[in-house]
Amino acid sequence: MEFFSYLVDFVLHIDVHLFELVANYGMWIYAILFVVVFCETGLVVTPFLPGDSLLFASGVVAGTGHMGYVEVMGVLLAAGICGDAVNYSIGRRVGPAIFSRDSRFIKKEHLLKAHAFYERHGGKAIILARFVPIVRTFAPFVAGIALMCPRQFFSYNVLGCFLWVGGLVSAGYFLGNLPWVRENFGIIVYAIVIVSVLPVVIELLRARFGKREDVPQELRNPFERESDGK
Repeated sequence: MEFFSYLVDFVLHIDVHLFELVANYGMWIYAILFVVVFCETGLVVTPFLPGDSLLFASGVVAGTGHMGYVEVMGVLLAAGICGDAVNYSIGRRVGPAIFSRDSRFIKKEHLLKAHAFYERHGGKAIILARFVPIVRTFAPFVAGIALMCPRQFFSYNVLGCFLWVGGLVSAGYFLGNLPWVRENFGIIVYAIVIVSVLPVVIELLRARFGKREDVPQELRNPFERESDGK
């Protein structure tokens, strides 16, 4: 419980914690940022790690001169691209076995929803998912399960990461140190968190109060469909 309490406090006061990390660890802050973003995008068991707010706050800290803007951009771009690439590779290797059953950490229902998202939007899912927590973590994994063309995935992976990292870090860097932003930084972080999780909340409410429907046949486990066709 202490870990999750710290995680919530870290997200809600991420600017304060980042300044503390810079003061305590110096250049190692770049390694810390890389690990957090890599795990958030690359491991299907850590979708709870901060993403959007961390990128924005990193830009803010860079804007004060405590970190380099170019260095922050480079590290976070590398982390996001490598994270999705690893997640995709895991999906190609072990996805079919995990997709067929629930595990302690991974719910089949979550995978089916991510698969439905991928089926509806095709390759654009990799780009759009960058801006949706939880889906951001599962989309590359499902792309691996679906055996998406590696070259096509890499293109969408890189483009989506540039839009995600570049947009949020740059917003923090250029806007984060304006007087009105500094005075209301906590509110802005709350807003980023709310906007980030809003699609997930809407989906949960729809699932809770909407008409319950079975997962359409075309959105079920693709490997089951292959078996049925044999």
